[in-house]
Amino acid sequence: MAVVHRTTLQPTKLELLTAWLPTRAWYTGGEPRPARVGGFRLDDPAGEVGIEFMVVADGEGDEAAAYLVPMTYRAGPLEGADEALIGTSEHGVLGRRWIYDGTHDPVLVAQLYALHTGRAEAQDQSLTDTPDPTVAVSPAAGASAADAELVRVTEGPDHSDVVVRTPGAPAPLTLRVRRVLRAETDADAAPDGGGRVTAEWRRPDGTTARGVYTAVLPER
Repeated sequence: MAVVHRTTLQPTKLELLTAWLPTRAWYTGGEPRPARVGGFRLDDPAGEVGIEFMVVADGEGDEAAAYLVPMTYRAGPLEGADEALIGTSEHGVLGRRWIYDGTHDPVLVAQLYALHTGRAEAQDQSLTDTPDPTVAVSPAAGASAADAELVRVTEGPDHSDVVVRTPGAPAPLTLRVRRVLRAETDADAAPDGGGRVTAEWRRPDGTTARGVYTAVLPER
């Protein structure tokens, strides 16, 4: 169970993202001023790695975009993931944290696949041991219940494709992480042979949008 501490983080996650977002191919803004507008957490069964799917809004009014940034928080560097490092920060309770783009972190990837296969539960972004009932999962049809192993990550214009392998599966699967979120209807969010996780975020006008955060793409 991940514990959400009420403490300081210096620099803050949003300050780190202000510098990191413009380095991403899928970022469409100018001078970033990100604000947290949604997301959820997942638990690391080993209790070592913090896992958060944060949605940040950037821009003004109708021109504002919503970006999904999966992040992991570690007590030390993740070997071989230097290019995925968002930054380091001093946590008021836990000390120095290494914060990574979670699509490159095998712990987050394994738990995201577990969420898609019904073996993990989305947790509230700000509360300890509190499920988030607004996160909906359409299970991936025929997906293995085994643990997923990260193979590689490919960046697209508005998404990241995370290729995973599971024991006994005939071929790898792709977890598509939507980077630029778009509001969709219930019909749009229906599974098409894979599986999807849909969740909410806040628009600049205070209304709530819902769309696909992540999907398991069907084998081709």
